[in-house]
Amino acid sequence: MAPAVEVIRRPGSTPGAPVAPSSAAPSPTPRPTPRPTPVAPAAPASSGASATSVPRPTPGPAPTPKPSGLAAPAPRPATPVAPTGLSAPMPRPTPGPATTAPAVPPRPAGAVAPGFTPGASPRPAAPRGPGMGGPPRPGGPPGRFGPRPSTPRPPPTPEQILALATREHVPARIAKGELEGKMKARIWRKLHAEEAKRFDQVYELMGQTAGLSLGDAFGILQSGLTVAEFMARKERSQRKAAIKQARGQVDNALVADFLGAFIEQKTELSVVLAERSLLDTLLSEEAIAFTFERTGRLEKLQVVLIARRGDWERLMPTLERDAKLTQKPAQVARQPDKRPYSDPRPFLPHIGQTVKLTLRNGITVAAPLLRVGRFDVLLGEPGHELFIPLHALLRFEAPPAPAEDASDGADGSTPDTAG
Repeated sequence: MAPAVEVIRRPGSTPGAPVAPSSAAPSPTPRPTPRPTPVAPAAPASSGASATSVPRPTPGPAPTPKPSGLAAPAPRPATPVAPTGLSAPMPRPTPGPATTAPAVPPRPAGAVAPGFTPGASPRPAAPRGPGMGGPPRPGGPPGRFGPRPSTPRPPPTPEQILALATREHVPARIAKGELEGKMKARIWRKLHAEEAKRFDQVYELMGQTAGLSLGDAFGILQSGLTVAEFMARKERSQRKAAIKQARGQVDNALVADFLGAFIEQKTELSVVLAERSLLDTLLSEEAIAFTFERTGRLEKLQVVLIARRGDWERLMPTLERDAKLTQKPAQVARQPDKRPYSDPRPFLPHIGQTVKLTLRNGITVAAPLLRVGRFDVLLGEPGHELFIPLHALLRFEAPPAPAEDASDGADGSTPDTAG
């Protein structure tokens, strides 16, 4: 049998212990004492072999663990195992010098930290300035980009705006903006050179024509008309607007009811045109035309007078006629502003008075004025009325109306914006 050998390993270094210098002499390694073992029986002499002793194994250093991909725990030093039956002294590590923290001298009782005043409130952290993520310091000067307090300037007057616009040749809104502290006029002229050029032309034209407004000067340049032509066209436009407004101020209900009675009663009517007369029955009324039973649709501008057949046959022999207009009736202008009478308001003060009307086909009618509508008038006696459109009038003659009658007529009219 092989002898039992017990291996005793060298103790590893203790963590934190000082490393012995290499020049130091190695400590003696204790060697195990062999245990007495029985001797094996000798082999026979005839074999020629002699008994040999088994070599003793020599203890070697502990294997070093190989590093792997995962972090392995640090190996602990092997604990020396004392041989069985032997008491070998264990080497103890020699303690080395330990690092200690510097000692802080204790603060005496009652001492105050430097920079601290007893009884004072704790100092708040200094706020960041503008643009650094914090509000400006209260009570301090405004930051670089903070609002600067200033006294509000008074609003510019229209005279100041007009003077600056005329001097700089800019729109009034730009001049007002400069006076309010916004974009300056010269900057606007640089940014809008083409529009600034047109304003130069406009102000030059205003300087050449006295009393010409900025809007009129722009209209003259855009239309290509002369100053006289443009002002004439503007006057016509203003007159059209005035006529439309005047018609809206007159009540048309009475005249509409008069024609509605003709339609409801199927009254036979005499319809007088410029050069002839018709006997027909009115079926309906439109905005610009009448519809008759036999004649059909007839434009209102062609109608000169409408009356009941019996009333017209009795009145016609007594009427005066203008021979020149009878042969060649006057034409009716399509534009209301070019007609002799388009505004119904001058007829209102003469309601109830006898007036004299000359129609465009030469007929002259003298009768009391009963009603005034937006586009027509009624003359004669109640039950024997004559319907005359305003576009058929060439001349109107009436005595001056008293002041009280004029006020009554004005109060009796009801404004109507539908016209």
